[in-house]
Amino acid sequence: EEFVKLRASNDHLFSGKRYASMWAWSAILKHMGLQCKMSHYQASKKWENLKKRYKELKYPPEGVTECPKTWFLFSLMDDALHDRLQGKAPILTAPNDCSNGDFLPSGLTKRRTLEVFDKEGGRNNDSHEMDRERALWRREKAVLDRELAALERARALLDREKATLERERAIMERERALMEKEKVILEERDVVHSERVALEIEKASLNRTSAEPARAKEETGSSGAVNSETTDKKKQLLYLFEKLLEGI
Repeated sequence: EEFVKLRASNDHLFSGKRYASMWAWSAILKHMGLQCKMSHYQASKKWENLKKRYKELKYPPEGVTECPKTWFLFSLMDDALHDRLQGKAPILTAPNDCSNGDFLPSGLTKRRTLEVFDKEGGRNNDSHEMDRERALWRREKAVLDRELAALERARALLDREKATLERERAIMERERALMEKEKVILEERDVVHSERVALEIEKASLNRTSAEPARAKEETGSSGAVNSETTDKKKQLLYLFEKLLEGI
C-alpha cells in the first residue's frame, strides 16, 4: 500500500524527461528502504503490473466474470489512478546527478549483483505475467467451450423438433388422402342410391300398368300384343339395370 501511495503522491517526479522515471523510482525505493533490494526497473515493472491487473478487473473481457473485490489492492489502485491519493504519502525529491551514492550502488561488484538481480526479477515478472495470461486464456476457453456445448444441444433439439414435424405432416397427408377417398366413395353411393330409387319408381309404375285387367280386356288384336311386348321389354331393361346397380 505504501508503494502505491508514494507513487500516486509523487506523480510530479515522473515528468517524462530523460532519466526522470529512474530518479523518481530511486527516490521512492530509498524512502521505503528498498534501494538495495529492488531496482528502479523492477519498481517500474511492478507498477505497470499493478495497473494492468486493475484494468483487467475494472474492464474484464466479454464472458469473463471476476469480482474486483477479490483483489485487496483494487480500491487503492482505483483511488491512485483517479488522483484521490494526493497528499496521502510524503512528497519526495529526486537528485539531479548520477553520482549520488544514496541512489546508486558503488563498486563494480555491487553493480553487477544488482544487474543480475534485475535480470532475474525481470524473468520472474515475465513468468508471472505469462502465468496470468495463460490462466485468463484457460478461463476464456472454458467459457467458449460451454457456449459451444449449449449451441450443440440447442441444434440437436431443433433437429428433433423438425423430425417430429415432418412425421406429423406425413400423417396429416395420409389422413387427407384417406378422407378424399372416402368422400368419393360416399358420392358414388349417393348416385347409386338415387338411381336405385328412380328404378324402384319406374318398376312400380310398370307393375301398375300390367295390373289393369279392364284395360287389357278392352284392347284387342295387335294393339294388345304391342303393348304387352313393350311392357316386357321395359321390365327386362329394368331388371338388367337393377342387377347392374347391385353389382356396383
